[in-house]
Amino acid sequence: MVEIAPFGVEAWLNKWEKSAQYDISQSTIASLTMNELLNLDGHNGQEFYQMLDRQKMNYGWIEGSPEFKHEVAKLYDHVDPDNILQTNGATGANLLALYALVKSGDHVISEYPSYQQLYDIPRSLGADVDLWKIHEADQWYPDIEELKQLIRPDTKLICLNNANNPTGTILSRTFLEQVVNIAKSVGAYVLVDEVYLPLNHPERFTSIVDLYDKGIATNSLSKTYSMPGIRIGWTATNAQLADLFRKFRDYTMICGGVFNDQAATYVLRHRDQVLARNRKLVLGNLAIYRDWIAHEERASVVMPEAVSTSFPKLDVPVDIRSFCRGLLHDEGVLLVPGDAFDTPAHVRLGYCAPEATLRAGLTRLSKYLHQYD
Repeated sequence: MVEIAPFGVEAWLNKWEKSAQYDISQSTIASLTMNELLNLDGHNGQEFYQMLDRQKMNYGWIEGSPEFKHEVAKLYDHVDPDNILQTNGATGANLLALYALVKSGDHVISEYPSYQQLYDIPRSLGADVDLWKIHEADQWYPDIEELKQLIRPDTKLICLNNANNPTGTILSRTFLEQVVNIAKSVGAYVLVDEVYLPLNHPERFTSIVDLYDKGIATNSLSKTYSMPGIRIGWTATNAQLADLFRKFRDYTMICGGVFNDQAATYVLRHRDQVLARNRKLVLGNLAIYRDWIAHEERASVVMPEAVSTSFPKLDVPVDIRSFCRGLLHDEGVLLVPGDAFDTPAHVRLGYCAPEATLRAGLTRLSKYLHQYD
């Protein structure tokens, strides 16, 4: 029997997210409504429905429609659309890549804390996983010297989260180039979950697949593009890896569904409008959050760089999970306790909820914190 640890974040959210009045736990930028989605074309969805009306509700394009692949490929500098494979969100993309590449006895290095898939799926497959730990004292930024100490001649894969979930830390091109050089020295692959795009300076973001032939980029419409409800993600790789992934993909996913594929294609065609909407929300909410932190003596944070997740530390005299349960019960505010990321005393705070939700959530969080004064 395969052994795998409970998925901390998902277990918490599955239990509590629908009971929250003020959900500031999520790492999605406030999700688009269907009305907002349809009106991206300025004609009440005429473009979307024209796309959809031509489609039969069969399986559709198994790997994603040519139109979808073309739009995704535009997000990278040097990726052939044929090497884009549609998945069930970035979760499905990560699973596909790890399932295809990692076998028992392989050596894997994973950033930690980060998205739990990136270390616990390799463990479940029998890999020898070393954790590349990041620390608050270092602004949650990985130390390249530690990677040099962890790398081995038999290292198969290095897993990163850029931006990091839960901290929001962005890795620079220069840093990624150093990682690539180390990976090249032993022929290791580098998998980077890239679902969070920094919206203050998106042009500065560099995908691993544009830096390294053995780089694997995973992404989705769920975070930056505010459409988690359609569950569409993808892998972007070289041709050799895409062919390998195709074989394993047939065992994990048939297709994304005609409706979801069309919605994803439509969002990507209008990504400039979506990103403009989300940039305004993220930067506005970040200012609100920054002001709250400055005046809340029981909270501190390494401020994220305009991505939708953050990892503040709370000064409370109880364990963080009990605190979060009490906060939800008494104030209706939902956070993710840091022990879901094996980092007690912290919480994941998704400040990219609708502005009114964020303001009310932070006000109530302060009220609850100050019971300990």
